[in-house]
Amino acid sequence: MIVDCTSGSRDRGSVPDSIVAACEQDLDRHGDSYRGVGWTKSQEHATLRYRIMLDLVRRPLAGPVSLLDIGCGAAHLYEYLLAQGITDVEYSGLDLSPKFLALSARKFPDVTYFHADLLDQHTRIPTFDYAVLNGLFNYKGDASHDTMWIYMQAFLRAVAPIARIGFAFNVMTKYLDWEREDLFHLPLDTVAAFISSEIGRAFVIRHDYGLFEYTVYVYKDSLFPEQHRSAEQL
Repeated sequence: MIVDCTSGSRDRGSVPDSIVAACEQDLDRHGDSYRGVGWTKSQEHATLRYRIMLDLVRRPLAGPVSLLDIGCGAAHLYEYLLAQGITDVEYSGLDLSPKFLALSARKFPDVTYFHADLLDQHTRIPTFDYAVLNGLFNYKGDASHDTMWIYMQAFLRAVAPIARIGFAFNVMTKYLDWEREDLFHLPLDTVAAFISSEIGRAFVIRHDYGLFEYTVYVYKDSLFPEQHRSAEQL
């Protein structure tokens, strides 16, 4: 089922439109595959990203948790959940591309999908325990670095109220001996400064899984609340 949450009020020609267009071109060229959603290296690398994204979910769980896959594409994360036999994560998808949403709904008609633009102030969608943003910020195309960073900050601000427990996103690392002009390489300290000042201090940066990127888990509360201390107690 696809729920249309768009208002039609957003200006066209923005960063998300260029990213959607590039992804839809990949789908036309490569079909329903890892390359069709913009990954270039291998299916193994794509599968690793799904596992890293799901490591966001804190365990053990008291019961099923809800998860929103923002930029769900062809719902490959849901395919991963099914393949791994993970039944305690209730999956929903969100995308700006009607083409990808139609594909996902044909494959998994019982899943709820949202056609929504989170940067549109009129968009209203439910909240979820967790949200993941896999690959939304890796590619910038012709956009400048500053334009992409402004877009990323706005998008993360929009995501934060949707995820009750936490959310995850990935972005290209700067710790390489090369950079591609069409990819968005962002320093760790830039991300950490933004998250800590605008969302919260409970976050984890994963730079340990061998790809040319890192993943950030942002939580609303500390995993160790008993460790909280005021400035006077330190």
